[in-house]
Amino acid sequence: MRNMRMSLAPRRAVAALAAVLLAGGMAACGNSDTGTGGGGDDGKLVMGFSQVGAESGWRTANTNSIKEAAAEAGIELKFDDAQQKQENQIKAIRNYIQQKVDVIAFSPVVESGWDTVLKEAKDAGIPVILTDRAVDSADKSLYKTFLGSDFVKEGRLSGEWLVENSKDATGDVNIVELQGTTGSAPANDRKKGFAEAIAADPKLKVIASQSGDFTRAGGKQVMEQFLKAHPKIDVLFAHNDDMGLGALEAITAAGKEPGKDITIITIDAVKDGMQALADGKFNFIAECSPLLGPQLMDLAKKVHAGEEVPPRIETEETTFTQEQAKEALPNRKY
Repeated sequence: MRNMRMSLAPRRAVAALAAVLLAGGMAACGNSDTGTGGGGDDGKLVMGFSQVGAESGWRTANTNSIKEAAAEAGIELKFDDAQQKQENQIKAIRNYIQQKVDVIAFSPVVESGWDTVLKEAKDAGIPVILTDRAVDSADKSLYKTFLGSDFVKEGRLSGEWLVENSKDATGDVNIVELQGTTGSAPANDRKKGFAEAIAADPKLKVIASQSGDFTRAGGKQVMEQFLKAHPKIDVLFAHNDDMGLGALEAITAAGKEPGKDITIITIDAVKDGMQALADGKFNFIAECSPLLGPQLMDLAKKVHAGEEVPPRIETEETTFTQEQAKEALPNRKY
């Protein structure tokens, strides 16, 4: 009996120690219902971020901005590249929920189909921030705020420039449009804004519109199809610089001079696009800044602390002509 009591003692000590460690672990995780828990092993705020992919120079700059800003802000970043697939993003968000991160942020591949997974995050008490692209959910309580650009405005500014610069044209002005990823917020909104603006001049006609998926390869391929199908193209409106840069190759290969034979309007203002504008191959760019990292980290800290934030925060942006591009290029960060 004595030997049995002696053998039980160490077991009781181990059990007691395990209970203490378990309690400590539970305290460190916090209350997932309130969203105030989580935190890395070193007490850092933990953000799970799901990126669309790496389809363009803009997206690469956006990713770099987020990673650098997280490091500077002392935020532990769990990063996932969705490779432009919604199912990958949904899987990543569910992983972040299981990991009990403090904040989830993501740039949605498309606008629709997010309610279920966003409700799962809300039920877990984890605040969600949308960056760059919005969702079309009717339930605005599923996310705390949207940080990004006014895509409709970008399309409208592009169209207004064309209206002004085509006012002396005689006859119809034939426009082809390279759309972004089908169903994405920037593709939907830029198309809408551009169409609204050019409606002011009935001679401006969009004769073909197709997705190039925001990639150079896509832009080149679709522009090749446009050139074969339409002998008279006066204007190209590309939803981003990368598709416009791909289209340059197709236009040049067809024996036409980009920027002169075909007026080219794009959106983003990344370095390669700005160089094409400065060189006279593009004619106009509406800016869409990818440098959202610092603002995102500031928002993450605020929502994690339970502070109220505006439901929509827009980035400050401008437009560029050839001379303005030449002036801005030496100090361009992306």
